[in-house]
Amino acid sequence: MAIFNPASSAKRDTPTPPETALGRQPGSDEISFPPHGAAPAATPAPSPVAAAREAKESVIASDIAIEGRIQGAGHVRIAGRFTGDIAVEGDLTIEVGARVNGGVRAQRVVVAGELEGNIEAAQRVEVVASGSMVGDVKAGTVTVAPGARMRGMVEFGWDGDAARKSGKANGTPEAGGTA
Repeated sequence: MAIFNPASSAKRDTPTPPETALGRQPGSDEISFPPHGAAPAATPAPSPVAAAREAKESVIASDIAIEGRIQGAGHVRIAGRFTGDIAVEGDLTIEVGARVNGGVRAQRVVVAGELEGNIEAAQRVEVVASGSMVGDVKAGTVTVAPGARMRGMVEFGWDGDAARKSGKANGTPEAGGTA
C-alpha cells in the first residue's frame, strides 16, 4: 500500500513570479536613489509624551506580596500586594484586587484596587469605580468615578508655586510658621 504517488507521475509546473504591491515591476527609469554622500533625511525625535508612554513597565503579579520601596523611571502596574513608598517618573496602575499601603509619587496614578496612603505631585489621578482610597491627593487633575470610594483631602488644579503663593496671600500659615 503506497501513500504517495511515484515521482515519475508528478506534474511539475513552472513557478510564476510573485506579484508586487504595485501590480507591475517598475522600469529602470522609474527608480531613483539619492546621490552618493547625500545626508539622510532627518526623522523627528519622539515627543516627551510619546517617549514616556514607551517606557518599560514593571509588574507585581496578583499572587505576590512585596514590602519595600519602588523607585524608577518606567511605569509600574501592581496586581498583588505592596507595602512601602512608590516614586516613579512614569505611571502607576493599581489593578482591581490589588492593595498598596504607602505614599505614591508618579506622573499618572490609576486606582482600580485599594490604596492607603498619600498621592503627591501627580499630573493626573483617576479613581475608577472599583477603586478605594484612604489618603490625601495633590494633583493637576483628579477624576473620581461613580461608585469609587475615597476618604481624604484633595488638592488639584494648582501647581506647587501657585498653591504656596495663594496660601501666603490669604494669611494661611505655612507648616510650623505663623501668619
